[in-house]
Amino acid sequence: MGLLSKAAGRLKVAWRTFWSPPRSLSLGAILIVGILAGAGLLWAGDAIIQRTNSLEFCISCHEMEATVYEEYKKSSHYSNPSGVRVICSDCHVPRAGLAKLVRKVEAAADIYHTLVGTISTPEKFEARRRLLAERVWDSMLRSDSRECRTCHSYEAMAFHKQGNDARQKMKLEAAPNNKSCIECHKGIAHKFPPEPRDD
Repeated sequence: MGLLSKAAGRLKVAWRTFWSPPRSLSLGAILIVGILAGAGLLWAGDAIIQRTNSLEFCISCHEMEATVYEEYKKSSHYSNPSGVRVICSDCHVPRAGLAKLVRKVEAAADIYHTLVGTISTPEKFEARRRLLAERVWDSMLRSDSRECRTCHSYEAMAFHKQGNDARQKMKLEAAPNNKSCIECHKGIAHKFPPEPRDD
């Protein structure tokens, strides 16, 4: 009888454990759920970032499609002999994690300005073009043209294939001083904004 009652006691303990797990198992379950939820949020966040980095998303606002996108399509970043196409996010969104997240938060201002119509007409856009360009140039200067340097490097340049003027400036001035790309290259993919007027 003792053996049977011991087995019954163990069965009761196992049954109770199954329906009310010990605290350590509960913490383990919470940890697993937390890890799975975190992984799900990371996946969703990455999917959102990938979507908002697409060319289709960037030109989904008519302000962009009718202005800077048309200019970009005429640039060497859009079409060139090598067939390499650079899209908006390649120049305007850092690839590094924290810098990318900071830029995405800053981009929330773009959504606000789209909603309130700050640049909703070509005239409004042209009136703000210089200000918008200067903000981008300042950002690129602060980052030492980080996004440009993702594709372009002085070490990889075939100076002998460049035109005389470009070769002189790049090989003798820019490369030795490690100049930031944006110091000389403004108005590459988009129309250069006119200088502000004094009046």
